[in-house]
Amino acid sequence: MSKITETSPKHCADKKSINFHKFNKKLWFYFSTLFLSILSFIFLVWLILHPTKPQFSLKEADVNQLNLSSPSLLNSSIQLTLLSNKPNRKVGIYYDEFLSISPFYQGHEETNLVSVSLVGNQLPVAPSFAYEIQRDQRVGQLILSFKEMGRLRWKVGTWVSGRYRFVVNCIATMPFGSIPSPPLSFKQGSQCSTTI
Repeated sequence: MSKITETSPKHCADKKSINFHKFNKKLWFYFSTLFLSILSFIFLVWLILHPTKPQFSLKEADVNQLNLSSPSLLNSSIQLTLLSNKPNRKVGIYYDEFLSISPFYQGHEETNLVSVSLVGNQLPVAPSFAYEIQRDQRVGQLILSFKEMGRLRWKVGTWVSGRYRFVVNCIATMPFGSIPSPPLSFKQGSQCSTTI
């Protein structure tokens, strides 16, 4: 007869089986550590690169033609010059769609001048537009608000992001006389707001 060293069958079952409670704890700890490490890495990359939105300013706006052929039809010709500045040293920007110019790339800490002409012949406008033009004429100042929309992609090293829509809002105030007006010009420069 052999000597029994185990005190009870309960202890025998504990020795030979897998403890699922400890296994689940280890698995949960492993996945949570992996998840937090990935999040920390993404946050660190974002903090180092910190893609900031481009800054735009309106350098010049020239109104070469502005007249109403009837109370609700507008003829206009406007030349805009925008200054685009990208303050980030580590991220480049591809402008895929912006105004009516061809796509271009803006490198690290680069500044670009963007010039565009806006021409409209016999454009229908709201009946209140004539009243607003006459009011601005009485005041002696024409306030123009320009809203430009486009799409851009960020470039970090060889990686290029998906397309993001952005909107640039600019306001120009210029002296205003009679209609049909002589060329109006705005050359002061004003900061535009950019939303992405």
